[in-house]
Amino acid sequence: MTSRPPVAAVRRPAAVLAATAALAALTTPPVLADDAPGTQLASTDCQFGGQVIEGTPWSLQRVITKQLWEGKALKGAGQTVAVIDTGVDKSNPQLAGKVLDGKSFAKSKATADGVGHGTKVAGIIAATDGFPGTGFHGMAPEAKILPLQTSTAEEGGNLETMVDAIKAAVKAKVGIINISQGTTADKSQLPTLQAAVDEAERAKILIVASAGNNGASGKPTNTYPAALDNSNVLSVGASDRNNERAAFSTPNEHVDIAAPGVDMVSTVPVSGQCVDQGTSFSAPYAAGVAALLKQKHPDWTPAQVIWHLEKTAARTHPFHDNNIGWGVIDPMTAVKDDTTPTGPVTDADLKSAATANNGDTEKIIAAKLTLGETPAERNARYGTYLVIGGGLLLGVISAGAMARRDWLRKRGADVL
Repeated sequence: MTSRPPVAAVRRPAAVLAATAALAALTTPPVLADDAPGTQLASTDCQFGGQVIEGTPWSLQRVITKQLWEGKALKGAGQTVAVIDTGVDKSNPQLAGKVLDGKSFAKSKATADGVGHGTKVAGIIAATDGFPGTGFHGMAPEAKILPLQTSTAEEGGNLETMVDAIKAAVKAKVGIINISQGTTADKSQLPTLQAAVDEAERAKILIVASAGNNGASGKPTNTYPAALDNSNVLSVGASDRNNERAAFSTPNEHVDIAAPGVDMVSTVPVSGQCVDQGTSFSAPYAAGVAALLKQKHPDWTPAQVIWHLEKTAARTHPFHDNNIGWGVIDPMTAVKDDTTPTGPVTDADLKSAATANNGDTEKIIAAKLTLGETPAERNARYGTYLVIGGGLLLGVISAGAMARRDWLRKRGADVL
């Protein structure tokens, strides 16, 4: 039996590493979560049943939800998003009543999540708004989540489980599938994945997929299914506070748009929240906005949703690039612009819009620079102050001691 090449892996929780190693010998390549090395900004580690993080995450500060949700009329009601991942723990209070039974392809239970990854993904899509003690919420808080578990802490995912999960989502007739996983195996070795995505395309199901986290070198790499050419696949890279490509986000020609993926707050199993980063969390941000669009425009095809998100994205140049695609997703503009998309965005369209003097929605939108500091940056600043202050204090003490010593010596000489 000829084995397929291994999948290039990004960070996984420690409990999964042994399973990942074992999967390397299988005939189907492991398909691993697209999360980058976590950055915990709260006062404790990312623990299940952890703290509730106060304040509003930066990724939501730029969104006026009352306008985005049109009061309370547009919050994703009637939309079901399949989350192909490590399961979704339905016990987190911010996910109460939102998580359907789902199905596990990893010998476990879809509504349990021993890894935490799938629960974070689900929270970014549909976590309850107005939850006591936090400003965090999902982009479409009235959407339902269908968990399709492809891996656990004991058993890593692989191509077969991903394919089975996509087929299950098609059978369940969901409107959107979020896949924050991927494989870097050669496309020619993924006929079953291609067939499953083709099936979803025929069923008019939008697939929102992470572009991958192999971007540290800046070298383009394809991660599948995000890099497939199907009209229903939205490939999402990660952007930072300055609307630029996050350092870990994988650049390639297939990236359609970018979405916030740095220092992302979301739900964890049992209760509470923590902070993580990666294109894993950019994809559900986009999937949540897509759910709002699907509620508002139920007749739009997956391709039309993608074209609309691309057209209304925030960008600083009139062309597609490998880093953030057609720009960074702009939830407000996407929802408020009711223009029915008729075709894909092109460089020619953007160049024409860039030189136009009329039609605000046709102008290039400058990316907004966020001048606020992160909690980590603030802690670093406080630490710097402490070091400097301590150094100054020691200097004052030392100078005082030297002056006293000189005074005592002079006084002693006078006495003798």
